[in-house]
Amino acid sequence: MPRVSEEHLERRRLQILDAAQMCFARKGIHTTTMQDVFAESGLSAGAVYRYFKSKDDLIAALTSEATVDLRAALSEAVYSDPLPTPAELVRSITETIVRLSGASGPVRVIPQAWALALTDANIGDYVRTGISGIRRLWIDYAIRMRDIGWLPIDADTEAVGKAFLGLLPGFILQHLILGDTDPESFSRGVAQLLPAYGPITTVPEISPN
Repeated sequence: MPRVSEEHLERRRLQILDAAQMCFARKGIHTTTMQDVFAESGLSAGAVYRYFKSKDDLIAALTSEATVDLRAALSEAVYSDPLPTPAELVRSITETIVRLSGASGPVRVIPQAWALALTDANIGDYVRTGISGIRRLWIDYAIRMRDIGWLPIDADTEAVGKAFLGLLPGFILQHLILGDTDPESFSRGVAQLLPAYGPITTVPEISPN
């Protein structure tokens, strides 16, 4: 009997994950059942359970993969030359979020995973790993801002990175739930909130008369 190739196994695994993502985005994680995943994938229960032992395993896998494209887009921007301004970087990453937030897009799973992370330790581990990775990129961006003179030399780059991280969940929730927030308006707000960036100069002290 011929041995099943690794390529075939990976295609089947992705087929199951795509089906689960479709169900989670359409029905929500809480109401989706394994039977829904079987039907959406067109596979038998035995075929699905060969790769994922439970719904929690599917959630964990999708939670890990949901941020892959976001991290890749952010990483490319953070380490690019010349360094994009905060507004330019926010515009770039929010455009990626929009692209990945269609009817069955992975971004639609992310807020659901955040909610689960509050009560499910296993899912919480995957969510924390994803968020920590994205926050590390924002901190690296703050370090680069400092190094080229956009921030003071003694700037708390970790605090700046944490503050920048808070922009993404805000955009995701407004875009998905309110439906009236887009990359252009969001980045315009960032540009108006933050000063124009350029080398920081020291303001000379004025001697009293």
